[in-house]
Amino acid sequence: MSLRSICATAGLFFWLSSAIPCAAQTAWQASPGHVQLQIWPGAAPDAEPVKGPETSGPAAKRLVAGKPWTFVAQVSQPTLTVYPPKRRKSGAAVVVFPGGGYNVLAIDLEGTEACDWVTSSGMTCVLLKYRVPCAKSGPYRNCLTALQDAQRALGLVRLHAEEWHIDPHRIGVLGFSAGGHMVVALSTQFEQRLYPAVDAADAESCRPDFAVALYPGHLAVPAKDFALNPDIAVTTKTPPTFLLHAQDDPVDPVENSLVYFAALRKAGVPAEMHVYTEGGHAFGLRRTASPITRWPDLLGAWLESIGMISP
Repeated sequence: MSLRSICATAGLFFWLSSAIPCAAQTAWQASPGHVQLQIWPGAAPDAEPVKGPETSGPAAKRLVAGKPWTFVAQVSQPTLTVYPPKRRKSGAAVVVFPGGGYNVLAIDLEGTEACDWVTSSGMTCVLLKYRVPCAKSGPYRNCLTALQDAQRALGLVRLHAEEWHIDPHRIGVLGFSAGGHMVVALSTQFEQRLYPAVDAADAESCRPDFAVALYPGHLAVPAKDFALNPDIAVTTKTPPTFLLHAQDDPVDPVENSLVYFAALRKAGVPAEMHVYTEGGHAFGLRRTASPITRWPDLLGAWLESIGMISP
């Protein structure tokens, strides 16, 4: 492992460990009035042992835009929470994958706050609380259980599309950091489920119709001059993709987005990428003086251009 990759890994560990208090908190619950369901009717496949019950609470030691963010840890029972549009419905939907290094979930900063933006744009938002922490399944931090949850989530959204007033052909995914990696993993691994079929949801396609990966990690291999992670196989079926990254990201270097964008371009997949000089990591949608925090305006314009929302 190169010095740069060691530093990035160490930086993520420090970022998480310094932010999360040791005292146990209660499990995370969605705000009242939203449909929430467990995604597995029985035991989740390939379940990994966790150290205790699910916990959540404020990560007050590391502020973002002057405010704390809420973590969720020890997730063994993943859920979907549905947030309906706040204005004129477009029929499109976005499944959101919060980040957290596959160790925890930044459930508000990169979850519910993203849903606030999605629903204000006329789309349905579906927040996935996926299983964490997970064991590595390879040297590139691929998380089998989280990807299983993501595949299952897309099938469930399509199964419930009519009930939730969603166009089953206009369902995308959006993720931050590790969640951005999961966006890419799902965008390139949708042909076959990674678990035995459970019910009718698993007969539905789990291919996203569009993808948004924000400061994604685990896509480039530092030890191989930032070559594309060999587990990421881009094809002409990979969905149109929006990428955003900061050059000074200390956790997931900008090469993660650059190398994936190059692979998308080579495969002829429509893609839009925005790289800013400054911005760091894990800023979510919270507005600061940094120009990168205006990225939702760019995303909105891109979604208009691919016909997912109206002006």
